[in-house]
Amino acid sequence: MARESVGELVRRLRLTRGWSQQRLADALAHAAPGRIPPTRNDVSRWEIGTRSPREWLPFLAQVLGVPRDLLEAAKAVRPPEPAPRVLTVADFLPEGDPLAPLSARTGRRIGAGQVADLARRVHGLRLADDVVYGKDLIAPALRELRAAVTIYREGTHTEQVGRELLRAIGELAQIAGWVASDAGEHAEAERIYRLGISAARAAGDGVLSGNVAGSLAYQWSNTGRPRDAVDLAAAAVAEAGPDAPAKARALYLDRVAWAHTRAGQDRPAMAALGEASEALAQDSASTESPSYLYWIDAGELQVMEARVYTELHRPLRAVPLLTDVLGRYDASHARELALYLSWLAVAYADANEPEAAAGTAGRILALGQSGSERTTERTRIVLDRLLAFRDVPEVAELLAS
Repeated sequence: MARESVGELVRRLRLTRGWSQQRLADALAHAAPGRIPPTRNDVSRWEIGTRSPREWLPFLAQVLGVPRDLLEAAKAVRPPEPAPRVLTVADFLPEGDPLAPLSARTGRRIGAGQVADLARRVHGLRLADDVVYGKDLIAPALRELRAAVTIYREGTHTEQVGRELLRAIGELAQIAGWVASDAGEHAEAERIYRLGISAARAAGDGVLSGNVAGSLAYQWSNTGRPRDAVDLAAAAVAEAGPDAPAKARALYLDRVAWAHTRAGQDRPAMAALGEASEALAQDSASTESPSYLYWIDAGELQVMEARVYTELHRPLRAVPLLTDVLGRYDASHARELALYLSWLAVAYADANEPEAAAGTAGRILALGQSGSERTTERTRIVLDRLLAFRDVPEVAELLAS
């Protein structure tokens, strides 16, 4: 019989007592009050063999009720090579439960009527984001989110109403996180997104938690963490599951494509784009999708395809797609119009068409600032790209203005 490694032994002894990894970490903290306490993640790393618990062996022996020699002998056994593990959305959640109900609830009774009212407010905020941006919307978005969390934690409600409240919190967190990210408040956005993932998972809604997780992956793609974004975007697709509505799978695969693009992984990016298109092709009038996916259509996938081609420096493919898409937008959607124009300007520059790039950049500037930090950053990128053509009169005039 093969001997156990120390991690395997610790896991077996822990399970024999019916303890969770957190329970074992708590017991060790109590047994060694002068030390920095281990976390659940520490216990997990010991058990899978990615870290040795050697300084904790005497305390493990104490709390697990075995001789220290037994653990010392097991320490000499080389642990098996861990099998590659596919990350899940749960891997990206913090420890603890920010949505734990208060031990003594003192709020009012919450019923279906209040939940329906909250759902309407959620959708109203979502529609507001189409025309009010980032810095102008973040305060009301956060007020709505905090109010919903307070209702859930302090109010009394049935289990079913509680699930609906959690679902509303998840949707609000996705919107509020998006707004915070649009305002350039990336750390705040990440905290909000993680809250939303927790709420959606607690509600048992994998499609919603996949949406919130995918939004965080999208932010990571754009803020210097593309490889982390690839893992989280893929986990979001898995979280939603193969039976998710067609629009959901299409959107989440689009985010996978963008994460691969930003990570410099051309082939996986193109493959994900193809999968997203195939997923959306399964949508029909009879298919029911969550209301937060109202904006997903073939045009949105076309936008992402064009952005991917631009990022991969394939302007001959990007320009026709973006030109087609931009024909559907007017100045009432200033942020989207400015963002899509920014990709078109870069594509023109890559195609060595500086005059067209300058004209497109002029259209962006004419739209003015919209409160969106994303728009501001994209404008900077366009102007920096045009510096290479500063000797072209149209570009020189634009830069001077």
